[in-house]
Amino acid sequence: MLRDFDVEPTKGLSTSEVKTRLKRHGPNRLKEAKGKSAFIVLLNQFKSLIVLLLAAAALVSFAFGDVIEGVAIVVVIFINAAIGFVMEIRAIRSMEALRRMVRINTRVRRDGHLQEVFAEELVPGDIVILEGGDLVPSDIRLIEASKLQADESSLTGESIPVSKRTEPIEEDAPLAERTNMVYMGTSLTRGSCEGVVVSTGINTELGQIASLVEEAKEETTPLERRLELLGQNLIWATLAITGIIAILGVIRGKELILMIETAIALAVAAIPEGLPIVATIALARGMMRMARRNALINRLSAVETLGSTNIICTDKTGTLTENRMTVTRIETDSGEFEITGEQLSRKGDFIFNGKVIDPLSEKAVRDILEIGVLCNNATLRKGAEEKALGEPLELSLLVAGAKAGIYREEIIKTAPEVREESFDPALNMMATFHKENGRYRVAVKGAPESVLDVSTSLVSSGDKNELSPSLRKRWLERNTELAQKGFRMLALATKVVSDETVNPYENLTFLGLACLLDPPRSDVRESILQCRESGIRV
Repeated sequence: MLRDFDVEPTKGLSTSEVKTRLKRHGPNRLKEAKGKSAFIVLLNQFKSLIVLLLAAAALVSFAFGDVIEGVAIVVVIFINAAIGFVMEIRAIRSMEALRRMVRINTRVRRDGHLQEVFAEELVPGDIVILEGGDLVPSDIRLIEASKLQADESSLTGESIPVSKRTEPIEEDAPLAERTNMVYMGTSLTRGSCEGVVVSTGINTELGQIASLVEEAKEETTPLERRLELLGQNLIWATLAITGIIAILGVIRGKELILMIETAIALAVAAIPEGLPIVATIALARGMMRMARRNALINRLSAVETLGSTNIICTDKTGTLTENRMTVTRIETDSGEFEITGEQLSRKGDFIFNGKVIDPLSEKAVRDILEIGVLCNNATLRKGAEEKALGEPLELSLLVAGAKAGIYREEIIKTAPEVREESFDPALNMMATFHKENGRYRVAVKGAPESVLDVSTSLVSSGDKNELSPSLRKRWLERNTELAQKGFRMLALATKVVSDETVNPYENLTFLGLACLLDPPRSDVRESILQCRESGIRV
């Protein structure tokens, strides 16, 4: 990959080469839709059949000397256009200003030095350095990665962070399985990495999605379709009625010119001059109300489209919920222990059989909490909640430990981590090795089915006993019961070995299950109730 882009990772590209590639590939930004000029926005206000009918009625009024009627219709047309123009131009300019504000800086290695540049200036072959919390500025092939995870929900829809590594993958691997790549528009949730830019701008995965969106045809809104249909019906109805009146008048002996003038006068009177301005004012009012709630709409007619919604389809994790897991229960062979308290609060009680207990006095609970804290890559500093950083699931284990007074930074002083087996999607497990009293304590967490499958014993009443097939089946059934109640389940296991190079996933001692809940957002209940009251299904 580095050879393909003719770049040395320790030096990066030269300034002259960056300029050459920038000319060849263009700036690293998505293709923006052409901005609408004020003249086009104004012109669009007259692209309505009802408005055209009013214009025709005004011309006819002037032609027959009815100046007052003609002027009144023209004033209505221009008031309607002015309201629509002012509202739409304000929204368009506000959106353009927001786009100009969003400028991302990124660190690159050029001319042998680390520099900070605007993401727009990146070119294929640039060596980029990223850390947890950074937005990925382009499509990047990883050449170094340390405990790296990325949130790729904007591309795949999957809210759980994806573990990344540098090893080669199959050439035809789907996007969600390209573990050695990070993509423009995604974000790093933890770890650090270094990589080479392989695609920029419109050539990125996000750029291809943007191109498809741009190619989509603009559809008319329900209100525009109904007004168009009303205009067509008015034309035919007016022509039919005025034609019949004119013919009947001539048959009864009236003068032809008089009947033509009468028919035209009736046609002009039939045009609803007030309809466009009433509709525009109603939409403008809706647009202003939404603007007060920080929602910008660049087309006036789109307000009505939002008002026509009758079904909302929404993802749950991270949308209706906070995507901040909370350990609320621990299942051990000794029984079930409930944990109270908020997700990031260090305050909480451990309840067993309806009574508050000291979790450190219960070896089964203490062991599970310690393993959850050790087999972990998140950060939660003692007494500093603002230092919380990492995947929600791992943070929840640290918080559960903190509620019992167990902190990773304190444990690893006496049991330092010497090896990590990163989470493997194929195995659904992760392990860490910790040197303790001359031996190695192995901490394992993962999917209950996977952990139980490689466990040969379990802790029962403080002693280690054989994990028989019947006991394994009972735990699997318990896992299914809890999962059906909405819990996300995590199994924890351990063993002590004398060699840090052994396989961590064999002959484990099963400790129990951690049961996690993802709390709903505080305003979700009210929002869903408002939707239901408005006749919208969620």
